[in-house]
Amino acid sequence: MSDRQSSNAYWQANLKLIWLCMIIWALVSYGFGIVLRPLLAGISVGGTDLGFWFAQQGSILVFIVLIFFYAWRMNKMDAEHGVEE
Repeated sequence: MSDRQSSNAYWQANLKLIWLCMIIWALVSYGFGIVLRPLLAGISVGGTDLGFWFAQQGSILVFIVLIFFYAWRMNKMDAEHGVEE
């Protein structure tokens, strides 16, 4: 594979990972916290409904998990494409 093809493959994989993380973040933040909140109102977590919990705490926790997942996956991807530090 040429250097340009390798670079394009690396960036395509990077963009797919970014899109995956953004979709998960949007689903948890907007989907569970706002759009699906009425459906989650009957489930209690920590003294409040699950929709409110996702809007206040869950989206932040998922965002932190996504940061660590992205860093771990990028390190693995860097090694696969030979661009590790």
